[in-house]
Amino acid sequence: MGSPDCRVTVCGIGFENPVLAAAGTFAYGVEFSELVDLNALGGIVTKGLSREPIHGNPAPRLWEAQSGMMNSVGLQNIGVRAFVAEKLPGLRKYRVPVIANVFGYAAEDYLEVVRVLDEAEGLAAYELNVSCPNTKHGGLAFGADEAALASLVGDVRAITRRPLIVKLSPNVASIEPFARIAQEQGADAISLVNTFVSLAVDVRTRKPRIGAGYGGLSGPAIKPIALRMVHQAAKAVKIPVIGLGGIACGEDVVEFLMAGASLVQVGTATFWDPAAPVKIAAEMRGVLRELGVSSAREIIGTLQMP
Repeated sequence: MGSPDCRVTVCGIGFENPVLAAAGTFAYGVEFSELVDLNALGGIVTKGLSREPIHGNPAPRLWEAQSGMMNSVGLQNIGVRAFVAEKLPGLRKYRVPVIANVFGYAAEDYLEVVRVLDEAEGLAAYELNVSCPNTKHGGLAFGADEAALASLVGDVRAITRRPLIVKLSPNVASIEPFARIAQEQGADAISLVNTFVSLAVDVRTRKPRIGAGYGGLSGPAIKPIALRMVHQAAKAVKIPVIGLGGIACGEDVVEFLMAGASLVQVGTATFWDPAAPVKIAAEMRGVLRELGVSSAREIIGTLQMP
């Protein structure tokens, strides 16, 4: 059997393979060009972009947990205008699809970021990070407030023709209602999961090990929960699902595809090896070959539950 066909089309975008570099773990993409063949990636999701530059949270920002990692970087970034001027021109040199991750603390923030990006060339889609606190309405995250999520997605959908992916928060009692809301308000796809709110304690100082207190847990420790939520979301909607959460090898990718994901994103693994997404995609091909599968597309959503 020859090499499996790993090409996937999602939201009208052609991906050479289904393994993307996740937001917040691969900078803006261009910084890794000397370490990784960017064209070998399925795609790049940029570091989150805000209306104005953000300096981020106090150190320490990272803590290695058992089978995972906690972070509280605080969405530090250079701001959307600096990204368009300084980073996007370098990304245009590559054929890899680039998805801009967008966030804000009020709906107006998201809308302004998208307006600025809409005037630029070289982006394939937007990914809305709805795990941010809605500061105008009590601080509850957009992704945990059904009304706020519906309003935000609908507002962004109305101002752009580019494909819109909504990155859902896992910090909710049930993921299905939020997946359906994103679909109903015009999202072209959803991605999940973002990190889980977590806490690590230094017993000697009686203080958190993360400077901001709570952090977001990612890595292999969350993979079984992420798989469950991806499967539930994929069953609840008809739009494509992008899965992430603890993917560290090729077999992990295949598990997510079988659970219903059309694409996956690799994040925490790149902290240990910047080339992890490329290596994981190669491992995935080997797993597909071992299974006698000729195309990655044919295994999407094939998980047989009891």
